[in-house]
Amino acid sequence: MEARVKWIDNMAFMGKSESGHGLVMDARQEFGGTNLGPSPMELMLLGAGGCTSIDLISILKKARQQVTDVEVKLTAERAPEPPKVFTKVHMHFVVIGQGVSAKHVERALNLSAETYCSASIMLGKTAEMSHSFEIVEG
Repeated sequence: MEARVKWIDNMAFMGKSESGHGLVMDARQEFGGTNLGPSPMELMLLGAGGCTSIDLISILKKARQQVTDVEVKLTAERAPEPPKVFTKVHMHFVVIGQGVSAKHVERALNLSAETYCSASIMLGKTAEMSHSFEIVEG
């Protein structure tokens, strides 16, 4: 895998993935940025949420669960001193569907956390990872 990051101005950078997708990263104003886009650490958190969500949907579809929507709220704590790595990450999933089994959701999230999601498994090397979920009929 390859990617490129090019400086735009101040603390803003344009990242471009191997697949051709681009995004702007920036620092908050107190760090010299202009808040044009997410910070690199925010992207890491979003990546873990996206990775786990992809696993969840994929596993639930294979289990023939009738999922119509999924949203995950991520909360993270960071070390107070540099390097300010994540020390705790919690993911709370809201799974919406018809007759979705809690047993299947729990199994899918555990498989993602322990086997499939390379992003959250990598974050788990420095952070205490946890997840929870709720199922909403709809």
